[in-house]
Amino acid sequence: MKATLKYTILFAVTFISGNLFAQNAHFVQNGVIEFEKRSNMYALIKKKITKDNESYLQPAFDAYKKNNPQFKSVKSTLSFTKDKSLYKWPETSENVNTNWVSSDALADLKNTIGTDFKTDISTTQKNIYEATYLVKDSVRKINWKITDETREIAGYECRRANAIIMDSVYVVAYYSNQIAVSGGPESFTGLPGMILGLALPHENVTWFATKVTEVTVPEKDLLPPAKGKPVDNKGLQAILKSAMKDWGEYAHPMLKAFSL
Repeated sequence: MKATLKYTILFAVTFISGNLFAQNAHFVQNGVIEFEKRSNMYALIKKKITKDNESYLQPAFDAYKKNNPQFKSVKSTLSFTKDKSLYKWPETSENVNTNWVSSDALADLKNTIGTDFKTDISTTQKNIYEATYLVKDSVRKINWKITDETREIAGYECRRANAIIMDSVYVVAYYSNQIAVSGGPESFTGLPGMILGLALPHENVTWFATKVTEVTVPEKDLLPPAKGKPVDNKGLQAILKSAMKDWGEYAHPMLKAFSL
């Protein structure tokens, strides 16, 4: 009888404690996240060296390593509410890259992306060479596989998820369900919480949150981009493939970058 009473009390205490925790748990639904994008320029440049260009590209790469750090770092922000988000780059972020050796479509990529979580529609402003496109389409559907691995990012416990996009691009994401918005940097969404860490390991690029500020975000700060030639993802792919049809092996990494 005493044992039964003991376990009954223990169960009651555990149940009440769990309910109190759930009631007191705080879930962020609006704010601004600061991200740092890091590109391994040494790895990216090295990939471009072939037998056909090593006579001039290898010396240029060696000179680059003497005068430049391995990682290129740039900042971006994601403003969000439970219904919308806007991913953008500060206007003072960085000048256009004019160094031909380190010029890389993925490292230089600076998309501005407005996402409506209610309609599952994203509006992306893409600057591709001399042209600006406004790509409006459905939010990218990603078949995430959630793992048991966790790590802390910007003060939040995050869980790891993996995926393959565009048939060959391996993606690692870390999301926190303490931020109750299914968003993330660039075009990556679809997890049960906010993506605070993102890596494309084989592409040598990462995005990691450095700061999360819970704050009320005005509606005007969530307006999607409006400048550019209107097109959807399928239309943009057709434009790019036509423009790069004679580029040979150089076209593939650029098509990959401009499709993110």
